[in-house]
Amino acid sequence: MPHDRRAAISASLGLIQITIMVFGILSAWIGGAVFDVAGGILLVVLICLALPRLSATRFGFVAVALALAASTIVIDPDWRRTLENAVGRGVFIASFFVALATLRIPSAYSPAVQRCGLYLAQQPPGRRYAALTAGGHLFALILNYGSITLLGGLVESVNQKEENAEVRAIRNRRMLLAIQRGFCTSLCWSPLAFSMAISTSVVPGASWSATAAPALVSSVILGATGWLLDTIVKPKLSTPRPAGAARRSISGSWRDLYPLLALLVILGAVTGTIEVMTGLAVTAIVMLVVPILSLLWLTLQGMGRSGTGLDHVVEYAGAYVVRDLPSYVSEVVLLVMAGVIGELGGALLAPFAAAGGLSFGALSPTVALVLVVWLIPLTGQLGMNPILAVTLLGPMLGSLTTLGIAPSVIVLAITAGWALSGATSPFTATVLLVGRLGGVPPLRVGWQWNGTFVLFGGLVLCAWIVVLNALMGA
Repeated sequence: MPHDRRAAISASLGLIQITIMVFGILSAWIGGAVFDVAGGILLVVLICLALPRLSATRFGFVAVALALAASTIVIDPDWRRTLENAVGRGVFIASFFVALATLRIPSAYSPAVQRCGLYLAQQPPGRRYAALTAGGHLFALILNYGSITLLGGLVESVNQKEENAEVRAIRNRRMLLAIQRGFCTSLCWSPLAFSMAISTSVVPGASWSATAAPALVSSVILGATGWLLDTIVKPKLSTPRPAGAARRSISGSWRDLYPLLALLVILGAVTGTIEVMTGLAVTAIVMLVVPILSLLWLTLQGMGRSGTGLDHVVEYAGAYVVRDLPSYVSEVVLLVMAGVIGELGGALLAPFAAAGGLSFGALSPTVALVLVVWLIPLTGQLGMNPILAVTLLGPMLGSLTTLGIAPSVIVLAITAGWALSGATSPFTATVLLVGRLGGVPPLRVGWQWNGTFVLFGGLVLCAWIVVLNALMGA
């Protein structure tokens, strides 16, 4: 294919994704079928243009979605509404992803972010795991999976200075796990994570503001479990290190964390305040607030270079559209297809599940909540993306409210399971990235490196969720 044509297609992919995001925001804030239809049409165009770029796995997801759509038309009497809901889910996922990805632009060119990451990676053994877990958590808020790539790359460069190969391998594993588990803790509560976005959309009456406080407790529980296991279970060297082994110097201080902490406070405060004041879903708020915040951050970065900073904004925003977004298209298609397949599959399975008596409503609240927590990581072992699993179970999850379980507790169980899946499923991006950085197969990362962590973390999270449900029902 000629270079000019490839460049034109890439630019088109970026512009289409941005336009889908705009329609998604307008639909969420204003409403109206015209925005939903326009977003749906553009999503179909995006997938068609992206087909030549997709791997066999991604292409398989598209084929499954088409087969389910055809089955829906044949089986479902209300197939039009079902297809509209599925396409709407896909537009929402694409819009949410593109909006969140805008934060990667200013963070990628921020010296403060680089200083913060380097400072965390250089911590001494006594506080290294806790520092990298906290860093993985904070970086996940702005970079999503990019947090593992950024911090993992810094860890790799820092560890290259270690001459002992055995020490280097052990340190690399522990540091990578701290980063990955820090990322997973953010899935419990973050309004910028798909875990919270999808969970609050499938559970009737759920909201982020009502779930945030107990979800933060879940995050702390999971992070503390990882720290305890790292402290208690330490690999032993075949040859003890000399007593006078050199310690690495550390550049920077805890003050380097302030920019990320400030960003966290701003995002949480703005998102929570607008949600309470307007009653809008947190996803609608995030899709609008995050791109605006990204533009402001880019402007501030550029003000020291070109006065107003507008040239800086135009340069990097343009690069985001024509270079970055086209490179994300395969990931976007995968996430969109997971949502569409889950929506269509859930609608097709709902009548059969009801006829067969398969419902959470037939269980006790305790058993139902524990089952929800473990179903997501278990389906993850079968290659099922958490988005797919949760949307597929969506119709059944609604029956949990008939047991007297508060919507916030249901969301808590879903996000806990999502976090566990992110640590153990060999098909998730977190496990794949850590495996690539650590030079080991994904199965080893998910089962051997994280198996004990997921088991104990899941048990403690289940206990916390069951106790909270009992207290709220008292």
